Amino acid sequence: LHSAVTRIQVQRPGFNYTFAHICILNNDKTCIVDDIVHVLEELKAARSSNRTNFAITYPITHLKDGREVYNGHQLGGVTVHSKDRVKSAEAIQLTYYLQAINSLNDMVAEKWESIFCDTVELFQKSNRKVKMYPFTSSSLKEDFQKTSRVSERYLITSLVLVVTLAILCCSMQDCVRSKPWLGLLGLLTVTLATLTAAGIINLTGGKYNSTFLGIPFVMLGHGLYGTFEMLSSWRKTREDQHVKERTAAVFADSMLSFSLTTAMYLVTFGIGASPFTNIEAARIFCCNSCIAIFFNYLYVLSFYGSSLVFTGYIENNYQHSIFCRKVPKPEVLQEKPAWYRFLLTARFSEDTDDSEETNTYESHLLVWFLKRYYCDWITNTYVKPFVVLFYLVYISFALMGYLQVSEGSDLSNIVATATRTIEYTTAQQKYFSNYSPVIGFYIYESIEYWNTSVQEDVLEYTKGFVRISWFESYLNYLRKLNISTGLPKKNFTDMLRNSFLKTPQFAHFSEDIIFSKKYNNEVDVVASRMFLVAKTMETKREELYDLLETLRKLSLTSKVKFIVFNPSFVYMDRYASSVGAPLQNSCISALFLLFFSAFLVADSLINVWLTLTVASVEFGVIGFMTLWKVELDCISVLCLIYGINYTIDNCAPLLSTFVLGKEFTRTKWVKNALEVHGVAILQSYLCYIVGLIPLAAVPSNLTRTLFRCLFLIALVTFFHCFAILPVILTFLPPSKKKRKEKKNPENREEIECVEM
Repeated sequence: LHSAVTRIQVQRPGFNYTFAHICILNNDKTCIVDDIVHVLEELKAARSSNRTNFAITYPITHLKDGREVYNGHQLGGVTVHSKDRVKSAEAIQLTYYLQAINSLNDMVAEKWESIFCDTVELFQKSNRKVKMYPFTSSSLKEDFQKTSRVSERYLITSLVLVVTLAILCCSMQDCVRSKPWLGLLGLLTVTLATLTAAGIINLTGGKYNSTFLGIPFVMLGHGLYGTFEMLSSWRKTREDQHVKERTAAVFADSMLSFSLTTAMYLVTFGIGASPFTNIEAARIFCCNSCIAIFFNYLYVLSFYGSSLVFTGYIENNYQHSIFCRKVPKPEVLQEKPAWYRFLLTARFSEDTDDSEETNTYESHLLVWFLKRYYCDWITNTYVKPFVVLFYLVYISFALMGYLQVSEGSDLSNIVATATRTIEYTTAQQKYFSNYSPVIGFYIYESIEYWNTSVQEDVLEYTKGFVRISWFESYLNYLRKLNISTGLPKKNFTDMLRNSFLKTPQFAHFSEDIIFSKKYNNEVDVVASRMFLVAKTMETKREELYDLLETLRKLSLTSKVKFIVFNPSFVYMDRYASSVGAPLQNSCISALFLLFFSAFLVADSLINVWLTLTVASVEFGVIGFMTLWKVELDCISVLCLIYGINYTIDNCAPLLSTFVLGKEFTRTKWVKNALEVHGVAILQSYLCYIVGLIPLAAVPSNLTRTLFRCLFLIALVTFFHCFAILPVILTFLPPSKKKRKEKKNPENREEIECVEM
């Protein structure tokens, strides 16, 4: 396999590049290859000469030339005899290092990586007994973006289902008052806003990534609820009013709450799009979401508002809601066939008396269900204890999951299934988890290593970092060391190695010191580097995160310029910051929103109830997603931030209607709040869930996390809106003042005239 890899050729005009042309070179101008290759070559030579005294030790072995090499990260699943002699190994890891010093070299290296994967897969076909898992610098990016390609047909299915259900949710038997076009146009409004945001991101040079798959669902939850709420407000207006008056009433009733929730979305995702967020994918996601939500608000005001006016004129003119033709009078319909009468069923205003006029929209299935059955059932005295008991069970399971929350530390969580990344990381964690990756520690300036003041300056920054005992050992060694500029390199490095290997946290140490000659034959240490390997286990990977973060802080504050690096740190960076940064931003957003809404809501009690509801929903979602085997990573945390806004979107109108209601009883106002806002919440929820279902079938771990988090957010929020809040609000504050005096008939008639 190694020979096949080194023979790979990349054809360019006039020249064929091989591994030897693009590899990183040693001091002797030969390609750097893993030490395990030299071990295998010596093992092969010993076998061919029938020598049996050659043995491999683990994790450090010795070559024929006397060199000591570390193989802890190159041999996996090792079984040893006594004295660390290797009996067998289940896996071998080979790494090939390529140069990227200019654009041509970078292009050739990228092509070489592609051919490398094809070569390994071809080699696998002829050697089926051995499993091979190729992985390159671009594999993670390719597998991450593959989610978009494999999810295309599922998203189309989702769109078709949402369109169908949105049309059905806005339809009713009355062909004049039915609004199927508004269901379709509401979804079109959301789609236009999403496409506008995508276009702006593309035109401004933004980079697409697979986390954008969540944006349509963010828009679906917020945008559709706003359009359904406007339609619900339209049903409350009087039919004998002019279209302009009805439209004004709709905007006055629904746009204030929609404007506030839109502002909350913009603030939350705006902070996520700011430089405070150090994850590029999350920042671009939040930026795209902000643009989409802003344009959705404009389109709802303009496009959807004008569509509502247009359908209003159609309704006032008694035209068919789909075909826009005039609906004939009932006496004319009697002469038509049954199917014709069914399609053109409508109630005319002259056919209804004043007592029935307000109920013309009750033929809508959801309105009829909530008003006639659900509101009375959920507020029934015998139902309330069971709801409270169910809520206690909900809290118990949520707490059980919350206590088991773990941060995501698996690269496979962000890529499509059945990809190279999944196979490689699975094998990596199975066979190579006993030792950390090789960590490079580089001092890249000329310093006086023998100077005690320099040693003290560096040592000052390590106080309090107990975990990095290897670093302190190094500095303690330097403090005691008294070397002159003429000290031979071998003596210096030997003492350095002995100092490090006394530290139990580290399994191996190697070094490379660069000397340069100055005038008068003086020697100066220009730079030095050390390669360290920590003893770790798969379950203690957070120690590496702590090590990385602590060393990074030291490198920024220390007077001695040094850096630490390993390619795996790129992924550790992602997980180390995937939870902290978004949670920090969400806390800032929540505090700002509470402060902001305190000046806008009519009653501070709305803020109190809203805060408690959001906390209950988020607590439940975190607990249940942990029980559903979803870890806290970048995707799940972004979903949790969205969950705050989604809960406010659905619960704020219910709470404000209840809290601001005066007179009557709590039960009466709970019923009123459900009748006024429940239909819009139910319509939005049904469309949202139907849109999410196809996402569960996408063969990608990223979409699996997205589906589970969004599904739980929608389900738990719905549970609070239609069960928990309606029950709890009936026996907890605020109290409602009942009417103190019974109005006489004349007074009641006067009030009714004023309301007219």
